[in-house]
Amino acid sequence: MNARILTTATLFTAFAGVLTTKAADSQLLSLVMPDAKVLAGVNVDQAKASPFGLYVLTQIQSTNSDLQKLITLTGFDPTRDVHEVLAATNATPGSKSPVGLVLARGNFNISMIVSFATSNGAVTETYGGATIIEDPKKGAGIAFLDPTLVVAGDLPSVKAAIDRPGSGQALPTAVVGQVNQWSGVEDAWMVTTVSPAALIPGTVGGPTGGLFQQVLQASGGVKFGNSIVATIAAQADNAADATQMANALQFLVNMAQMQAQTNPDLAALAKGFAASAQGTRVNITVSMPQAQFQQLIQQHKSAVVPHVGVGK
Repeated sequence: MNARILTTATLFTAFAGVLTTKAADSQLLSLVMPDAKVLAGVNVDQAKASPFGLYVLTQIQSTNSDLQKLITLTGFDPTRDVHEVLAATNATPGSKSPVGLVLARGNFNISMIVSFATSNGAVTETYGGATIIEDPKKGAGIAFLDPTLVVAGDLPSVKAAIDRPGSGQALPTAVVGQVNQWSGVEDAWMVTTVSPAALIPGTVGGPTGGLFQQVLQASGGVKFGNSIVATIAAQADNAADATQMANALQFLVNMAQMQAQTNPDLAALAKGFAASAQGTRVNITVSMPQAQFQQLIQQHKSAVVPHVGVGK
């Protein structure tokens, strides 16, 4: 495939693919579209402090040839030079093209990265005082607002982010509060302001469609350590729906635990699952020892390799 066409996509992937204890960067949040439906972030520096986070970052670097080329030619290493990542979108399912932003705080040698991109077919423009690297079709862009701040995404969203400071457009206070709450205690986090049923195609008609429809919004995070702990808070319309949802989830997990012989991976995940209702809120926790979770990842990677080679 033509490397010139992939230049901007490669850079975007490098910034976005680094898998947030401090709250999310307020300047990054100020650049997000005010009607964002989903926000997610990773504190890369915090992740590096845990064995599993370091393992994930190492895997990203060792298995991505495009990333290796970027590191070699520019000296920029996302696993080393990126400190925090924030992603946001206001898109709905069925959108013809991706709409959203990935924002990163780090250390960027703008001139070297621009030189690398343009030598491989990308184009640049200056907009609002920022240098934007764009794909030849001008569908996506990466803007360097300063040597420590980069914004990537579809070009209209990137330009809107550059225009946003001082415009009076900002995320609702309640959403910022949720982001600060989760990003302040988790290594990676996500907040959705709408029902998951509105975001995941096919959930309404599926076996868990009713459960998704009962959720008005949700948030959660993952903490790395000796155990990988995922915490989710789902907001239901009323206490009865919350109780019904928690009971249904626990029933499904109990069924999964009974399949230990036929599906040990699913049973292992189910073992560390707990769901409970607290008023209109459903609290969900999933935990697994770090070593066991890493072993599952390795097993699935090993299973994929022979499958890929069959058609050769």
